[in-house]
Amino acid sequence: MLGLGVDQVVKLASVAYLQPGRTVELVGQLLQLTLIRNPGAAFGMGSGATIVFSAFAVIATVACLAVALPRITQVWHAVALGLLLAGITGNLVDRITQPPSPFRGHVIDMFQLQYFGAIFNVADVCITAAAAMIIVGGFVADRRAATAEKEPVAEDAA
Repeated sequence: MLGLGVDQVVKLASVAYLQPGRTVELVGQLLQLTLIRNPGAAFGMGSGATIVFSAFAVIATVACLAVALPRITQVWHAVALGLLLAGITGNLVDRITQPPSPFRGHVIDMFQLQYFGAIFNVADVCITAAAAMIIVGGFVADRRAATAEKEPVAEDAA
C-alpha cells in the first residue's frame, strides 16, 4: 500500500506542478522531471495496445494475490511481492482513471535520468526493484541450496 500511495501522490503532484514536456532539473542533468502521459509500455512501445496492458495488469495482480501470496516463505519474498504489486497497481490505476478512457488511460511518467532513454515513475521503480530482488534472491537461494548439499550430514554419536 505504501508504494502505491507514494506513486499516486507523486503523480498527482507532477500533474499539478509540472508542465507537459518542460524539463525541471532536480539533481542537475542527472535527474530531471519531465511530465509525459505514456499510452504504451517502457520506452513508449505498444502505444496502440493500452487495453492489452490493462488486461495484463489485472491478470498479474490476481496472480500475485492468488498464486504468489500464499507461497511466501521469507520476508524478502513479501517485500518483493509488495513492491511488484505496488508497481503493477500504480500503473493500472492510471490506465483505469486517466484519459482518454477507462482501461485505455495513459500512465503518468515524470522521472528522467541522464543517459537513460525512458521517462518513468515510482511504480516503474517498484517493479524494477522487485525484479532485482527476485533475481538476486533466486541466486542466493540456489547458492545456499548447493552449499547445503555439499556439507556432510552430522551423525549422532549414540
